[in-house]
Amino acid sequence: MNTNQQRSFFFNVDWLMVFLYLALCAIGLVNIHSAVFDDKHPGFFDLSTDYGKQLIYIIIGITVGIVILLLESRFFSALSPFFYGVTVLLLMLVLVVGRNVGGNQAWISLGGGFRLQPSEFAKLTTCLLLARYLSGTNIKVTDTKSFLVAGAIIGFPMVLIMLQPDAGSTLVFSSLIFVLYREGLSPYFLILEGLFIALFVLTLKLNNTMLLSGILVGIAALVILVTRRNRKLMKVIAIGAGICIAFVFSVNFLYTKVLKPHQKVRIDIVLGITSDPKGKGYNVNQSKIAIGSGKMWGRGYMKGTQTKYSFVPEQGTDFIFCTVGEEWGFAGSIVVLGLYLFMVLRIIRMAERQRSPFSRIYAYGVASVIFFHVIINIGMTIGIVPSIGIPLPLISYGGSSLLSFTVMLFILIKLDSNRMGII
Repeated sequence: MNTNQQRSFFFNVDWLMVFLYLALCAIGLVNIHSAVFDDKHPGFFDLSTDYGKQLIYIIIGITVGIVILLLESRFFSALSPFFYGVTVLLLMLVLVVGRNVGGNQAWISLGGGFRLQPSEFAKLTTCLLLARYLSGTNIKVTDTKSFLVAGAIIGFPMVLIMLQPDAGSTLVFSSLIFVLYREGLSPYFLILEGLFIALFVLTLKLNNTMLLSGILVGIAALVILVTRRNRKLMKVIAIGAGICIAFVFSVNFLYTKVLKPHQKVRIDIVLGITSDPKGKGYNVNQSKIAIGSGKMWGRGYMKGTQTKYSFVPEQGTDFIFCTVGEEWGFAGSIVVLGLYLFMVLRIIRMAERQRSPFSRIYAYGVASVIFFHVIINIGMTIGIVPSIGIPLPLISYGGSSLLSFTVMLFILIKLDSNRMGII
């Protein structure tokens, strides 16, 4: 790399995105330190603690990020099928030799207290392969074949992750529909997704599939009666009603036959079907108490009673936002949310300035995954979505999560730094 190339490299790197990355990592480290602090091991470099391990993960992540910035941009597109294949193999392997933690067989033990979670890296490799496929010649998501292939790229790892079973990570992949929408998918698909979410809630709330099916048939019959002169529309409505009824029965089957008892209880609590503040709803209840007790400015660093006395389980991982809310208050929570909002908007801006379709599509994939993680994780801690166990990007404790988001972001930064070229 000659002097002019070096200058160009450092000039084109989006340092604002690098700053956002480092800021969120620092916030995560500080809050993990407070959440799981051990008087016997106060040092940040003590590998017997989660905060010691997280610091090592951050150092490794920054090192990996620098290496990524030094690679050729074409490397990521060319090897995306290989990366995707490796993560698929790991997802299969984890079903055989994986370690079961919290009811999910999602981790491969690496020894020394370190574990690998393939599903975290599957999000990254799926974004890469999806970007490569959709950026190909004569590929349009409006074509049935292209849509089905894109759906298969997204759906295959979803099925493997669901077998673990890890419902949270599985749902993350559904956020990639926004990528397809940006690339030309009809907005009606987003409306359909909203409809299916509503049907999911109604199916569980009513707890009567026959009644709900009857209501759907009645609505369809009424619409068909009004539009009886349009035979094509009548046919579409009839098929749509059939799909909706099939969906209702499938939800009922999954809920009663597939989901585990603790997963069903968590969904019931969020939907208001049942209340269990001392059982399955304990985490969320304590989480809301912790966040509420922080008020405007918080109790102060390492002064949160809910945090200090471990009232909230998994507070260093899935419920790390409780520590932010309790110790830094509403003001600190707004800062964290602001950083995430700024990051997502920045990624979208980066996406729209790309000359390469691959880079643009990949950027939208990254934005979708991060946005979904933030909304679901924080919604989980304040009790508006089920507790499905997904980390808060770059803040929750976990090497696999931190490294996957690091690689995801630095690949984007690298692609963006080369946006005037062609991939």
